[in-house]
Amino acid sequence: MENVLDGNFCLELVIGKLILITEFRGGVDMKGLKENCGVAIAVIFATCIGIAGLYGLLRPIENGCVMTYMYPTYIPISTPENVSSTRYGLYLYHEGWRKIDFNDHLKKLNGVPVLFIPGNGGSYKQVRSLGAESDRAYQGGPLEWNSYQASPSLEEGVDIDLRDILLPSQYTSMLDWFAVDLEGEHSAMDGQILQEHTEYVVYAIHRILDQYKESRDARAKEGASISGTLPTSVMLVGHSMGGFVARAAVVHPHLRKSAVKTVLTLSTPHQSPPVALQPSLGHYYSHVNQEWRKGYEVQTSQAGHHSSDDSLSHVVIVSISGGYNDYQVRSKLESLDGIVPPTHGFMISSTGMKNVWLSMEHQVILWCNQLVVQVSHTLLSLIDTKTGQPFRDVRQRLGIFTKMLHSGIPRNFISSRQLQLPQKTDHFPNQDGKINSGSRVAGLSGCPINSQWSEDGLERDLYIQTNTVTVLAMDGRRRWLDIQKLGSDGKNHFVFVTNLSPCSGVRLHLWPEKGTSASEFSANNRVVEVTSKMVHIPSGPAPRQIEPGSQTEQPPPSAVFWLGPQDMHGFRFLTISVAPRPTVSGRPPPAASMGVGQFFNPKDGEHLFSPFQLVHSSYSEKDMNMKEDHPLTLNLTFSVSLGLLPVSLSLTTTGCGIKKSEFPAYDESGEIETSRLCKLRCFPPVALAWDATSGLHVFPNLFSETIVVDSSPALWTSSQESDKTTVLILVDPHCSYKTTIGVSISAAAGRFLLLYISQISGLSVAVVFFALMRQAHAWELDLPIPSLLSAVESNLRMPRPFFFLAALPILIAVLISCLSSQSLRPTISFSIVSMLCYVFANGATVVLTSLSQLLFYVVGTAHVFVKKRWPVWEGNFCFSFVQWFVSIKVVRIIRASPMLITSLVAVALVCLVHPALGLFVLLLSHALCCHSSLSSFLMTSSRSHVRNKEFYNSRNGGDTVLKQYNSKYDGNSKLFSGNESCTSSPESTKSYVDTQLEIFHHRHGLLVLHLLAALMFVPSLVAWFQRIGVGHNYPWFWDSVLCTGVILHGICDSKPEFNFFLFPIPGIPLWEIRLSFAYLFAGYFCYLSALALAPYRAFYAMAAIGVVSFTFRIIQIRKIKRGETYHRSRKHSHRH
Repeated sequence: MENVLDGNFCLELVIGKLILITEFRGGVDMKGLKENCGVAIAVIFATCIGIAGLYGLLRPIENGCVMTYMYPTYIPISTPENVSSTRYGLYLYHEGWRKIDFNDHLKKLNGVPVLFIPGNGGSYKQVRSLGAESDRAYQGGPLEWNSYQASPSLEEGVDIDLRDILLPSQYTSMLDWFAVDLEGEHSAMDGQILQEHTEYVVYAIHRILDQYKESRDARAKEGASISGTLPTSVMLVGHSMGGFVARAAVVHPHLRKSAVKTVLTLSTPHQSPPVALQPSLGHYYSHVNQEWRKGYEVQTSQAGHHSSDDSLSHVVIVSISGGYNDYQVRSKLESLDGIVPPTHGFMISSTGMKNVWLSMEHQVILWCNQLVVQVSHTLLSLIDTKTGQPFRDVRQRLGIFTKMLHSGIPRNFISSRQLQLPQKTDHFPNQDGKINSGSRVAGLSGCPINSQWSEDGLERDLYIQTNTVTVLAMDGRRRWLDIQKLGSDGKNHFVFVTNLSPCSGVRLHLWPEKGTSASEFSANNRVVEVTSKMVHIPSGPAPRQIEPGSQTEQPPPSAVFWLGPQDMHGFRFLTISVAPRPTVSGRPPPAASMGVGQFFNPKDGEHLFSPFQLVHSSYSEKDMNMKEDHPLTLNLTFSVSLGLLPVSLSLTTTGCGIKKSEFPAYDESGEIETSRLCKLRCFPPVALAWDATSGLHVFPNLFSETIVVDSSPALWTSSQESDKTTVLILVDPHCSYKTTIGVSISAAAGRFLLLYISQISGLSVAVVFFALMRQAHAWELDLPIPSLLSAVESNLRMPRPFFFLAALPILIAVLISCLSSQSLRPTISFSIVSMLCYVFANGATVVLTSLSQLLFYVVGTAHVFVKKRWPVWEGNFCFSFVQWFVSIKVVRIIRASPMLITSLVAVALVCLVHPALGLFVLLLSHALCCHSSLSSFLMTSSRSHVRNKEFYNSRNGGDTVLKQYNSKYDGNSKLFSGNESCTSSPESTKSYVDTQLEIFHHRHGLLVLHLLAALMFVPSLVAWFQRIGVGHNYPWFWDSVLCTGVILHGICDSKPEFNFFLFPIPGIPLWEIRLSFAYLFAGYFCYLSALALAPYRAFYAMAAIGVVSFTFRIIQIRKIKRGETYHRSRKHSHRH
């Protein structure tokens, strides 16, 4: 009989478990089927989004950046003897391949100091690209001036006239680049590391300023000539978390006054950490941002006078984001809104930067040559040519940043309903380069003298009779367009795209009437030149000429010109004058010239895509056909932001005036030939997308492209503008196109994970709290404690549980947002996306819970199998060793008081070493308890099943078999703990099985909750391991306090019977607060914290429950000692 039992043990164990589970759940019914369906939907949604998102994020990216090359040398700056900190270092960068003497080079230090601060895990050597290009820019001089439209006007409230901001014609001082060596520490993972980096940067700033004084004194001592003034401030340039460290150093109490006046950050999260998991990290961010807000506040005295408490009034800060290709930091986090007023800083995306126009990855922004060159010239332009030091005036510095970084395309250039001119004002430049008001400005002016050509050089005039005008070559002709005739029938807008440079290649004028020369008109009725309204846009690579004299493909446009009806009011003619090729001054003309203009009605090219159409296009692409002579501009409005649902947009040329009959076999080869011929006639399309968060995005040479913007829609702090995206496509009206639009599933899934990973992290904790609430509520009603999976299934049931747990917090968040903000919030999109994040969090929690439960069942089954074989192994070496180990006094003490030992060890590790280690000890305690209870459950359930089977068999075998049966199981009962007191009664065994199963479910729920808490500290633990051996620092105080509260929660609520609180209030009967209510409140708190992108606040809820539980346990023990009794709400049963 024993051999049969051993052979069929695994099968009988599984059968017994299935029977027990069926009995426990009451069989299979439609209600359970609906619950399982909800969980299945959540798991499938989370799995599909996760896999598709990872696929989209792991695909290689082509950013179009040019590599920067350099010859770096790093000169160490000595540390004074009175400075004890030697962990970090300070270096001076030198560009050049020749070997230099470090001391002599330091003596000659006489430039403008700039300090580079690396980011998370970065190196001080990353300064080499900026240092090398700054040196080349200083030697080569400022960038070449062009006649494109200058930067648009600044935001409202910024009283700066960009016409008064003059850029230098030469650079008088070079930039001395310093860099701090922060040992490659992971500052994005730990708030304490951020604080230590800040303190060292403050020291480095002081050390740099002192070094200039030492160098000046050394030169004076040697009798060298002394010129210029000593620098009084250092410009800070920070990458990633280094930018935040720079801001933290500015508000540090030990920093010298006015030691920092200019801060430039590259891909720096300013609003919050990319994923705010650690409490100390979130606290430090909140503290620094609050200090910056206070620094710009102008305090008013009782007499009504402004005080000087606005300590940051002299600081200008600019944030540059990498755009949609930066997967680590989103543009929403890099914004300065709410931290820095627009009078002292702004955020700009690299996709909208002048001469850059590219999106780039997080690390590429440090070496992308297009961006590095523009940044270098911008910093050099901040230096006053008179003093050799940066300008003191805040308005001057902010204006230079604006003119050097912003493109000429303003926000109102791309509008969803009314397309307008880049600038609404009728201000045009005159001969001196100044701007005069009014629509009538004297003469053919606005261009520099060296770029003008004589009117006598123009050949005969051309009179355009159609709405579309074309320029195919630099023919030296002037084209006349009758505004009154061609702009009729609602076609009162004019757009012109070209690759000719303004002034040197093409000029545009508005005429009151036809004439041959501007001198013919009176002073009050003169010709206006509007060439300066041409806006520069990036162009793709120019086509190559296959052979000399052959026709090339149409080149891409590099400028767009726009006139609205308010700009052409009062004028009769518009002329487009193209320069003759031999008289062009400056750079050589392009190999192929193009220009296409058109009078059109903007409403003819408008298309609106509803959310339903976008979702439908994810599996069925939408096609649009544009016939020849269509509007030059195609305005597409997407009701859902392309930052959330990127679309794949393709334009296929279907014709360009070539008849199909010209190709007898019009098959695939004929289509290829048509496409080739059409490229000779039509210019490549260009798409311009505007996003309220990240600004301008330009996609040149658009034939097949995934259009995505770095927006952050449907967030608590988002505006309604971020919910929509408008795309303006410039297409050649001479060709017909087939436009195909479809949502990219992988790109949309990747954007979903990037944008809402913080919300999902916090919502996962809320999901576990809601499941614990369900378990505690079952215990309070004297019902069996359900498993964590069953609790999640019940919480997903429609409509009441799902509404109260998922929808109610969203309604509260919307109400809070409406009360705290004057602007309208995107309520519908915010609610839908938050619901999706909640479903995703449920799916992720179910997967994590299932994996952990499966692991426990596998280990428990193996443990039971070993126990079953245990009597056979008695007497061997392993058995003797285990008996000896168990008999050790330390082990016996741990087994006698496991909770006390666990709490002492965990709290010690949390307070003295690292919080994650203490949480891991708590997880080990939970895991051991889960394993013990589950092993007992499996063994007892299997024994009960086999015993019942043999008992009925023994009834036919006589008294002898029955005695052997009872003797056998009496002996096997020794394998179990002596506290179990099991008998052969089936009813008693069932009670014990239920108890063990409830203990497992309860502790497993706590384990999953505290596992999420430990995972939130894993990044900080990685940073801590990196610093082992460098020096020991105690953990952050608040991290230790909160994690201690988490440990108290795990210890004090480790048993199901502890699931209640009783608070004695004087004069009032005992007030009972059920733990289910506490878990519900904690879940709501975590839910709202996740929506606010602060998942680290979940520790507040866990710690609060732990402290309250600990307090109640102390009160309970004291009351028991005094002989007082408690009345629990749950009935006593045999399961106790």
